[in-house]
Amino acid sequence: MQNIHFVSEENDQIVEAVRALVQKCFKDVSEEVKYGGILFASGVQFAGVFAYKAHVSVEFRRGAGIVDAFDHLEGAGKGRRHVKLRSVDDLKNKQLAQYLALAFDAAMNT
Repeated sequence: MQNIHFVSEENDQIVEAVRALVQKCFKDVSEEVKYGGILFASGVQFAGVFAYKAHVSVEFRRGAGIVDAFDHLEGAGKGRRHVKLRSVDDLKNKQLAQYLALAFDAAMNT
């Protein structure tokens, strides 16, 4: 995994934690730097991580197709949804691993 720096040290840590979690959850995942963030694919693109000044956003390509049992998804667009992270602890607190699996399933089933 290549080290990439973003807006702040704290947000860099969040982005790196997201990347590590994705690598842990998916055996054959690739990363592509695009649109100002990192896109994740495993046969199909399913998520991306983007650092902003006040938070890090993990965006799900087909997030509108996810049943949001944890009530952390944001967005009202036609297809995408996202989870905002403001600390490394938010990865666990906002059940990001579960959302990644749901996002992968949603991307595979479209």
